[in-house]
Amino acid sequence: MKNHREVCDLFVFFGWGSVGMSGVHKSVVDVYIESLQKKRLFFLILLTGTLLLAVMALCKGTYEISFREMVRIITGSVGGPESVVLWSVRLPRIVASLVVGAGLALSGACIQTLLRNPLASPSTLGISQGAAFGAYFSIIVLKGSVLSVGFSAFLGALSSMAIILLLGRIRGLAPEAIILSGVALSSLYGAGTVLLQYITDETQLARAIAWSFGDVGRSGWNEISAVFFATVFVFLLVYRHSWKLNAFEAGDDTASSLGIAVNSLRWQCIMAVSVVTALATAFHGLIAFVGLIAPHIARRICGSNHRHVIPASTMIGALLLLGADTFSRLIIGSGSFPVGITTSFLGAPLFIYLLVRGKR
Repeated sequence: MKNHREVCDLFVFFGWGSVGMSGVHKSVVDVYIESLQKKRLFFLILLTGTLLLAVMALCKGTYEISFREMVRIITGSVGGPESVVLWSVRLPRIVASLVVGAGLALSGACIQTLLRNPLASPSTLGISQGAAFGAYFSIIVLKGSVLSVGFSAFLGALSSMAIILLLGRIRGLAPEAIILSGVALSSLYGAGTVLLQYITDETQLARAIAWSFGDVGRSGWNEISAVFFATVFVFLLVYRHSWKLNAFEAGDDTASSLGIAVNSLRWQCIMAVSVVTALATAFHGLIAFVGLIAPHIARRICGSNHRHVIPASTMIGALLLLGADTFSRLIIGSGSFPVGITTSFLGAPLFIYLLVRGKR
């Protein structure tokens, strides 16, 4: 039955026609096909909205570029200042927003399923706080360069993940205990960060605080490429196990009875998404709520099937962060307003709204 549904899913999703299922009433098949067609329309709307927002982000800003000028710059017909602004400033920022937003949302969706906790996210496991501590340590104690700060933040995020993995392996922690371990690590790294802030001078403190603000405009193509390839790899890995993740929703016992190696799959996926979060945080600072909000929006629209939740979360995360960054640039004008502040202001009310709607 599972293979039959997969074939039906693929045929209908890509518009290759309808596939009947023997032994199933026709009305049930019609409902299933109609549901898939609605999801396909939703993905098309997401893709169109992202493309339109990207075009607007390329054109709008302190230096206005018309749509016609943008097309001429892309085709190579026009050079000058407009070309520099588009290729060297705005395009890397837009691509970084899409890649980082997709990676954080993908990580959040996977962690929420694996730990069976709707409030789980990279920050819940202490990964973001570990990255912040590593960056502060590099700036304040080592007085490192931008590259060393990113590397230290990456090591800090991986250290948090390593501690949780070690505790889980040794003590066999349940998903609820893993969340509590993440909260404890968050508190520990937060205390270490405050201590570093207390002992440093004003110059180093200002530099460290500036790093902690999420900003997708600080990275180059090398950093963006690293996050991109990690996100693509994790997406393929998680999507390959989408049916197994569906079984996780029913509990570990049910998943084990279906022949799934629960602990192995859980730690494999957590390690993979932690690397994505570590890279995104190391290169772009702390960006809150994207990994928490995007999966909730995806599940409310697409249901609980991870064949749809995973790509939907990824696309919604990319759209959310691109929209937040574009909004941040436009309200200031100079493009210097950190997107991490915008996601925090917009994410908290949106999450409360989703909780209220879910309660109703």
